[in-house]
Order: sequence, then structure tokens, then C-alpha cells
Amino acid sequence: MRCVIARFPFELTKSGVLETMKGVVPEPVTGPFVMIGRRAYPAKQVGAVVTRQD
Repeated sequence: MRCVIARFPFELTKSGVLETMKGVVPEPVTGPFVMIGRRAYPAKQVGAVVTRQD
């Protein structure tokens, strides 16, 4: 999936996101979240890790 965040283009794939998030400990979920495998990650945490942006 191609997306643009803060004028930076990203080409995201399921396998790429899974590989990037492997070994990342989820922060406590208090709002919107993303399920990756059996773990729930805050959506902002996944976005920050995958795009390397705040």
C-alpha cells in the first residue's frame, strides 16, 4: 500500500510491517489500536516504528 505522511511517500506491505514490528514491545493501549498477530499496539506506535517518524 502506498501512502503519504507529512509529504513523505511510503510503500507499506504486510510482510514489511510484520518484520519491522517483530520484537517491539507494545505500549499500553489507551485509544485506537492495531492488532499484529495476537498483540494490540497503539496505532501511533506502529506508525512511528514503521515510518521512523514521530
